[in-house]
Amino acid sequence: MPFLTTNDDVDLFFNDWGTGRPIVLVHGWPLNADMWAYTANELVNRGFRVVAYDRRGFGRSEQTTAGYDYDTFSDDLANIMDYLQLEDAVLVGFSMGGGEVARYMTRHQPNGRRVGKAVLVSAVTPYMAEDESNPDGLSAETFDGFVDALKKDRPGFLAGFGKQFFGVDDGSDAVSSAYLDWTQQMAMMGSLRATIACVNAFGETDFRQDLKSFDVPALVIHGTGDSIVPFDISAKKTVEMLPVAELKAYDGAPHGLHYTSQDRLVNDIAEFATN
Repeated sequence: MPFLTTNDDVDLFFNDWGTGRPIVLVHGWPLNADMWAYTANELVNRGFRVVAYDRRGFGRSEQTTAGYDYDTFSDDLANIMDYLQLEDAVLVGFSMGGGEVARYMTRHQPNGRRVGKAVLVSAVTPYMAEDESNPDGLSAETFDGFVDALKKDRPGFLAGFGKQFFGVDDGSDAVSSAYLDWTQQMAMMGSLRATIACVNAFGETDFRQDLKSFDVPALVIHGTGDSIVPFDISAKKTVEMLPVAELKAYDGAPHGLHYTSQDRLVNDIAEFATN
């Protein structure tokens, strides 16, 4: 399996498929690069080079003790970009992966110019936490509840979270039980330590200044039915802060629209990457 070693000596797993303009897919919490299986396959078939990797602590990548903060995550992304010598790439970040993209743009893009466009899908930008500067954010109790539930019964929590992730209720067949089981298997490949630490990372990190520094066109894709990262506190604000951006709101779509709207998402990414 392909691995690279980061500047701080951490082994990251990655896939590198196809030829053409590179598209780098950054996965969401608490999954890994396999969440992009359909998206990656279809984009390769359309003539793109597609790179997807497992965040440290998740999937097949090394389960480190520390380093679960967005500066380090963006450094890992930069290691991927540099190792593969990607140029004019399209960065696509899903959910917490949108944070990697945002932090990369301020921490690394001014030095390398490796990115030509950026896509934020169901992203946690600009800032999830409730405080005086962000009164309609999510309360600290929300994220503390995630952590408490993960410590108590991670498989049980993830089973319920998966249904919310894809917007399915008990008895719904919109997403098969087998697909829900597969995403839970992905989530359980990550370490408990990484899974908990990332709740703190995406729940507390402020990306407002990162968004303002984007120097490439951006596409924001978000479901209006997202109950994990609500549309009004994320996509709606994100597009207002980006210098050059387009918003595509998927009416009624849940957080996990990479599955529930998979063909539409592929079409939108491909069109954006081509034009």
